[in-house]
Amino acid sequence: MLAVFEKSISKTPIELSLPGVRTGRFNRSPEEIAELFGSWKSDSTFYHVSNCNFLALSHIDEYYPRSIVVMDDIYCIFSGALDNSSELRQLYGLSKKAAEATIIVEAYKMLCDRAPYPPGQVIADLQGSFAFILFDRRDSVLFLASDRDAHVRLYWGTATDGSLVCADDQNVISTCCGNAYTTFPRGKPQAPWLYSSLFQPYSSENILRGFID
Repeated sequence: MLAVFEKSISKTPIELSLPGVRTGRFNRSPEEIAELFGSWKSDSTFYHVSNCNFLALSHIDEYYPRSIVVMDDIYCIFSGALDNSSELRQLYGLSKKAAEATIIVEAYKMLCDRAPYPPGQVIADLQGSFAFILFDRRDSVLFLASDRDAHVRLYWGTATDGSLVCADDQNVISTCCGNAYTTFPRGKPQAPWLYSSLFQPYSSENILRGFID
């Protein structure tokens, strides 16, 4: 899976500015990234959100199943599997065939409707090996998360124009971002269950936190 979002939606993550993260060399523009991914993954489906912002998904993966859903201007790509998907489908009133991406969107929508809730509540009940990228186009919110042990790897980096690039394939992220990328953080020691990152363009800073609720 691949997602690219311009700086007006997501500022450069704090983790990409920390000492030890390599500076950008040979990173590409969002347009070049889209072209490259399409040439590598001929089965890919692209979802163009606005301007140079897009999500893309290749359904061929030898390790983890993937799904994508678009509902009410909310886009979600999910990689991996939820061990408690049956319980979550029942909780949110979904059919037995509803994909994991649909579960994530329904959880996000329900908690947004009952605001204010911390973003960690969206994923507090998730059990399994997973990573997902969710973008709420209406409110310009980008939400990333992975399981605590990073069984499904997630990487993020920057394009030449400073856009945020997210992918679950290290070969893809390294080719797209050159040296300007790193692994998405694991859960912190004080909150090891999972790590999530919520970006809101109109706030003064990125909200980065781990959760164990």
